[in-house]
Amino acid sequence: MQKITTFLWFDKEAEEAANFYVSVFGGDSRVLDVTHYGATAPGETGGVMTVSFRLADQEYIALNGGPQFPFTEAVSLSVDCEDQAEVDRLWEAFTAEGEEGQCGWLKDRYGLSWQIVPKVLPELLSGPDPAKAERATAMLGMRKLDIQALRDA
Repeated sequence: MQKITTFLWFDKEAEEAANFYVSVFGGDSRVLDVTHYGATAPGETGGVMTVSFRLADQEYIALNGGPQFPFTEAVSLSVDCEDQAEVDRLWEAFTAEGEEGQCGWLKDRYGLSWQIVPKVLPELLSGPDPAKAERATAMLGMRKLDIQALRDA
């Protein structure tokens, strides 16, 4: 069991969101547990309270806590992508009902912010050629990051 678990507060979409994230990441991603509100709890009796789920060996807990605390860009989940195909697939899945941001950032349909980042980006930004590394900051003007365009900069 991991020592620190990210806890995500949703209005009432915790189970839907967890199932969506599991479907997007696939592989060994899965819902681990679902708890329900009891008669004395503040939520609707029998309604989903929490959903524990795993994405790429990282566990999360989603809570149906009500509309008091919506997500902001102050917190995001960053995904290291192996290649452009993975960047494209995740970008498409998350922005289908979400919204694009800049520099590889986006918000999914639930308002959660994600950074969809190719693994090669740190290497391009800190490579041995300072001028080329500086040109790779072209990512600041991109929405979805384009690996080839960054390499060509």
